[in-house]
Amino acid sequence: MSLKVDWGALTGVDDDYHGLMANNVVVCPSCGTRNRVPAVASGIPKCANCKQPLPWVVVADDLNFDEVADSSKMSVLVDLWAPWCGPCRQVGPVLEAAANEHVGKVKLVKVNVDNSPQLAQRFDARSIPTMLMMRNGQTVARQVGAPSAAALKAWVSNNLG
Repeated sequence: MSLKVDWGALTGVDDDYHGLMANNVVVCPSCGTRNRVPAVASGIPKCANCKQPLPWVVVADDLNFDEVADSSKMSVLVDLWAPWCGPCRQVGPVLEAAANEHVGKVKLVKVNVDNSPQLAQRFDARSIPTMLMMRNGQTVARQVGAPSAAALKAWVSNNLG
């Protein structure tokens, strides 16, 4: 079963995800149960029904990025994107698939650069999509542009650490 994400919650289109209490809805790849996954938590999110680890896919912005991503104990895959960007929309499902393949090893953090100009500047995102792999709050790898799905999955795998 593939990862399904509630994009209304993730993109901020409804503008109701602000703050650290934001929950992102992820469908469990094992049993299909919809789970609310917090942006910040200790440990690894698990399905409320079958207790299997869940892919951790969340949204961050200028206000909560440090808590959501920098403080994470696992590798963080940051997707700097914008809703109007065609290549960003192509990369998004590939990154979600990578998060699904590496459950418990990576947290996918999506940042809409239109809503988070400070993060775009902090990471020098002059072109989007820009993907970053972070560990302990430090960038360890960077990918700019939309490579093939196979190349992007390989990049994620090779930089998990």
